[in-house]
Amino acid sequence: MSIFEAGLQKNTANFEPLSPVSFLRRAAQIVPEHTAIIDGTRRFTYAQFWRRSCQLASALEARGIGAGDCVAILAGNTPEMLEAHNAIPMLGAILNSLNVRLDPETIRFILEHGEAKVLLADQTFADVLEAVVKDLNREILIVGIDDPAQDPSRPIGEMGYESLLAEGSSPFETQQPRDEWQALSLLYTSGTTGDPKGCVYHHRGAYLSALGNMHTVGLNRDSVYLWTLPMFHCDGWTFTWAVTAALATHICLRQMDPALIFRLIRDEKVSHMCGAPVVLNMLANAPAEQKSTFPQTVEIVTGGAAPPSAVIEAMEEHGFRVTHLYGLTETYGPATVCLPQADWPDLSTTQRSARMARQGVRCGTLEGGSVKNPETMEDVPWDAHTLGEVMVRGNTVMKGYLKNSAATDACFSGGWFHSGDLAVRHPDGYIEVKDRSKDVIISGGENISSLEVEEVLYRHPDVLEAAVVARPDPKWGESPCAFVTLHDGARTDQASVVDYCRQHLAHFKAPRSVVFGPLPKTSTGKIQKFLLRNRAAALGD
Repeated sequence: MSIFEAGLQKNTANFEPLSPVSFLRRAAQIVPEHTAIIDGTRRFTYAQFWRRSCQLASALEARGIGAGDCVAILAGNTPEMLEAHNAIPMLGAILNSLNVRLDPETIRFILEHGEAKVLLADQTFADVLEAVVKDLNREILIVGIDDPAQDPSRPIGEMGYESLLAEGSSPFETQQPRDEWQALSLLYTSGTTGDPKGCVYHHRGAYLSALGNMHTVGLNRDSVYLWTLPMFHCDGWTFTWAVTAALATHICLRQMDPALIFRLIRDEKVSHMCGAPVVLNMLANAPAEQKSTFPQTVEIVTGGAAPPSAVIEAMEEHGFRVTHLYGLTETYGPATVCLPQADWPDLSTTQRSARMARQGVRCGTLEGGSVKNPETMEDVPWDAHTLGEVMVRGNTVMKGYLKNSAATDACFSGGWFHSGDLAVRHPDGYIEVKDRSKDVIISGGENISSLEVEEVLYRHPDVLEAAVVARPDPKWGESPCAFVTLHDGARTDQASVVDYCRQHLAHFKAPRSVVFGPLPKTSTGKIQKFLLRNRAAALGD
C-alpha cells in the first residue's frame, strides 16, 4: 500500500454523484435572467426554467413517482421536453423519451416494456395517443401538453401540463441520485427487425457526455443552439444538458421547415445546431427562395452515416462549418469525432470533405475506441485497408438493454461494446466506417462497400438521395443495386447513372442495376436497407 493510500479513507461526506441535473441548478444561480429557452413567442429565463422543472418534479413526487419509476414523454422539441429532462432525473425517476414518428403499436410496446407510470403527451400527437391507449395493458396517468397550433377544444389526458405544474412547488429539495451509476433514462433503438431494445443510460454517462459535447463543438454562454435534432433521439445526443451546462440558449423547433430554419438562424443569430445527414441534405438542397443569408458561421454537427462529401461542400458554401460525429443509441449518441487537422485547409475541397466524412477519433470522455478483429479481439493494423469492427468502452456507454440480458451479454462480449460497424483505421489513427457488417456486398469474392458506391452516387448532379444494397447475381453471387431519388425536375436513366459510377469507381464496384423512386426510412430518418435488400432480392438474378 502506498503512502497515499495508507491511513487515508474515502471522504464520503464530501462526495457528490455526477448528474446532468446539476447543470440547470448552476445556470439558475449564475445567470438567472439569461434567456434559456426560446419557443416562438414564449421565452424563459434560466430562473424560470429551473423553477418550472422543480415544480414538475415536486408535482410528480406528490403523485407517488419516485426513484426507479418510469415517466414517458411523447413530445417534439419543446420547453416541456427540456423541463422533463431535468425534473424526472431530479427525482431519481427514469425518463423515457418516445420517438414521435413511431407507430402506435410500437409506442404501446415501449410503454408496457418500460412500465411507465406517467405519460406526458403533446396535443400534436392526439391521434397517435388515442390509438396507443386503446389497447394499453397498464394503468397510466396521461398529462396533456398544449400546442398553440392545435385545436384547444380537444384536450388530451386526464389533466393539463400547466395544471400539473401548479400542484408542485419550487425550490424542490432532493437527495437523488444517490449513485451516479443509477439509471437516468430509457431510450429504444429503431427496431428495424423485431421489437426495439431499451438502452438504459446512467447519470454519470450523461454528465460526462454532455460536457464532452460542450467542449467538442465549442458551446459557451454566447452560443445559441437551434434544435434541428430530435430531443427524443439519444436524449438529443445529451445536448439537452450540454447547452444548459454552457449557459447557452436553446431555440425550440417543432418541425423541420427549411425556410423557418434559415429565418431562425438569421433572426436569432444561431451559432450551433445538430442533425442527421438527411437534415444537411434538406438544407443544402432547399429552394433558393427558402434560404436566408446570415453573417455568422454556423457550427453544424452531423452523425449517423457519413454525410456525402458533396453535401459537406454545399453546406460550407451556405455558411455552415460541418463536424462529423459517430455513435449509437448505446453510446449516448456521439462516441467519436472527426477533428480537423492543421493541414486540412491546404487540401482541395474534395480531399478535405473526404477526410471530414471519416468517423475520426474517440471523444475526450470515451476511454476506449478502436477497430478490432471480432474473433481475436486484437486491434487491426493502421493501414487504411484491414477491416475490423468498431468497438468502444468507457463511462459513456449504456448500462445495458432493459430486460434483455442475452443481448446485453452479446454486445459486451470480450469487455468491449460491439457496434456492428465495419471499419478501417488510417495511419493517422482516424477511423473510417466502410459498412454495416450486413451491408457489405460480396461480388465474385471481392468485398464492395455500399458506402463507397453511395458516395459516388451523391456526386451525380441529378441524384438527391441514394442507397446501395446487394442483388442476387447468377455469375458473381451478388452485385450492387442502387436505389436512387432524383432532384425535382431531374431526368436521367439507368445507363447514365451506371456509366457515371464506372467513371469514378473500379468497374466491378459500379451498380449493375438502378431503381428510381423514394427511399423507405425509419422513424429517425435512416434509410431502411433491409427493405431495399428485400426489393433487390425480389428483382431476381
